[in-house]
Amino acid sequence: MFVKLNSLWIEGTTRTGKTTQLVKKFFYLIQERGNGQSLTPIQSITHNLASSVLVLSANDDNRRKLFDKLSSITKGKYAIHCKTPLGFMRDELKLFWPLLFKKLKLKEEFPLFLRTETEQAFATKLWKPYLEKYQILLTKNHEFRFIRQTLDLLQLASASGVMVEDISFILEYGLKEEYYFLKEFHSSIHTKKTLPKLQQKLITQWKGWCFSRGIITYGLIYNLYWQYLLPNSQYRDFLINRYRGIFADDIDDYPAITKDLFQFFIDHQKFCVFTYNPYGQVRLGLSADPKYLCRIKPYCNTIILSTYPKLFDISNQLILEQIDNPLSSKKLPYFFSSIKTSSRAELLQKTANFIVKAIENHQVTPNEIAIIAPGLDEIARYTLIETLSTANIPVRLLNEQRPLISFPIIRALLTLLGLVFPGLGQFVETHDIAQMLTILSYDYENNTMIIDPVRSGILADNCFYMDKQHPKLLPLEQYSRWDRMGYNAAKAYKRLYSWVKETRYEIEQKQPANPIEVIDSAIKKFIESRYQLPHEQLLALKELTETAQHFWEIDYRLQKYNTNIKSLTNNLVDFIQLLREGIVTANPKPEDYFSKKTDYVTLTTIFQYRSLRSSHNCHLWLDISSHLWETAGASVLFYAQLFLRDQLSNLNKSEENKKRLKRILMDLLGRVNNEVVLCHSDLNIKGIYQSGPLLTFMNNSKKR
Repeated sequence: MFVKLNSLWIEGTTRTGKTTQLVKKFFYLIQERGNGQSLTPIQSITHNLASSVLVLSANDDNRRKLFDKLSSITKGKYAIHCKTPLGFMRDELKLFWPLLFKKLKLKEEFPLFLRTETEQAFATKLWKPYLEKYQILLTKNHEFRFIRQTLDLLQLASASGVMVEDISFILEYGLKEEYYFLKEFHSSIHTKKTLPKLQQKLITQWKGWCFSRGIITYGLIYNLYWQYLLPNSQYRDFLINRYRGIFADDIDDYPAITKDLFQFFIDHQKFCVFTYNPYGQVRLGLSADPKYLCRIKPYCNTIILSTYPKLFDISNQLILEQIDNPLSSKKLPYFFSSIKTSSRAELLQKTANFIVKAIENHQVTPNEIAIIAPGLDEIARYTLIETLSTANIPVRLLNEQRPLISFPIIRALLTLLGLVFPGLGQFVETHDIAQMLTILSYDYENNTMIIDPVRSGILADNCFYMDKQHPKLLPLEQYSRWDRMGYNAAKAYKRLYSWVKETRYEIEQKQPANPIEVIDSAIKKFIESRYQLPHEQLLALKELTETAQHFWEIDYRLQKYNTNIKSLTNNLVDFIQLLREGIVTANPKPEDYFSKKTDYVTLTTIFQYRSLRSSHNCHLWLDISSHLWETAGASVLFYAQLFLRDQLSNLNKSEENKKRLKRILMDLLGRVNNEVVLCHSDLNIKGIYQSGPLLTFMNNSKKR
């Protein structure tokens, strides 16, 4: 007989053991329900029970870590459903789509998810006539931001449980005389009262466009789940019967609508465990609503964890006091020290040299060091990585998101597409051919260039016929001194030339051809057979194939509802332009999941570091006197504060910045074990004197 258990709220600051407690409660639930029996029927019951417990984590990286912990403590004997809130809702929508399409008159086809970058592209095309009709005069950059922010409105509203019809009212009421677009965008006929209505109209049109084609986006996932699926009686019966409990970690980073889901479980006497960090709230401003989620706390037994990390315990009160009183002269604790220079260039060099010296003197190892900055510009990244790499100290840029087009190997494959498909000559220049020849002939196994840049340049100049419709490679013999190329280079060129010629012929005979098959064939021919690629390049190739597959999957769906059928050439042009705009990025997973952990220095922004819940022995806080510490510590969507359920009003930005700064510092203090080095330059990258809110920390710490 099952024992009734109450819901539990576990609250504590950073690294006080909240997740550990959650894992223990999970194991306890399984053990209690199994009652320690070894009989096969009982084992079956406990297995079914474990598979019917829903586990949620704030983001995908932490979800993997939590899943590993649960699998380890249960020794892999039980199926564990571990999801992010968004991932859970998306899976539920796919599973229960039939419950929705009848009521909403949606297409009965299986729903397709639209990625953010393709969402931006399709919304731009859909809204372009409206922007022209309403005489909204935007530059290309402002148009991109206007469309992105309008799409974000749908996500913010849906995540907070706000009806689309109420968006314009919230904007008008909340922003009042400070409406954003009146400052940044010129409109010949619009006022602050009509722009919110236009944005709501655009969102409504976008919502209808997606629904009529069976397409869902991040914003629509939240909208459909909260407004239509969760209230559905059939779906609620399913939840009651399938899930016996819910374990939600770090709910301070969850959207407001998850509160309705949690309340449903609590009201039905399900066993629930929630963990909450008052100094977390990393995603506040990105659809999270931690204050609203706290409304479920009174329905739970509460455990407050107060065994703080050592440095946090020593310094948290003093740090908070100095933020409130910038004129304080109290010295910071012993583990704070500072590096000070006049110029920022000197600071970057001195910071890198400090790390090199500390590692050479065996005071610390690379994997014990994290360089944390409010924002990382190209100069800072290059200087720190170059200086440390020169000293043979590896550096990993945490959660780097590089545009896919920035990878030479991706550009080489796109050049190949331009050679085998007609009508793509606008994307194939002589320098593209030269780079392609070098990249696709490179021997990673022996780390040698088969066709070096000099030879590739000569071949591109002499063996490439440029044409807007049919650019092509010419036989090697077209170059009068081809015999001077060398055997290996000539062989590599002929191999590439033959593949292009054969593939082009096959495409001419087989219309329409599938670009995904061509990309896959090129990868197998020129990359997989000989390459031992670095980790980030493998992920870039994976992202390219997934993006191509997604693009043509969406295109195939749209063709069903479009009377003007687009040609393959036009689709390829759209695909290549999408990549060239740089909005499609490669999102590397941490190497820890693929190989043994490398001994590297971590370089990261505040937001990325806090999101991944990392910790190190030594922190170097870069640009400590910059104002970015209070404004850029979190990535905040515009309008976000207007969609917080408990504070639909004008907010004092100064107070909000101070609250955010306190959360950032308390969180970082909980993630460092031994030492914090404050890095300050009098002048920032633009040569402007820095006097941010943490300047007093520099004056009250010991100098290096």
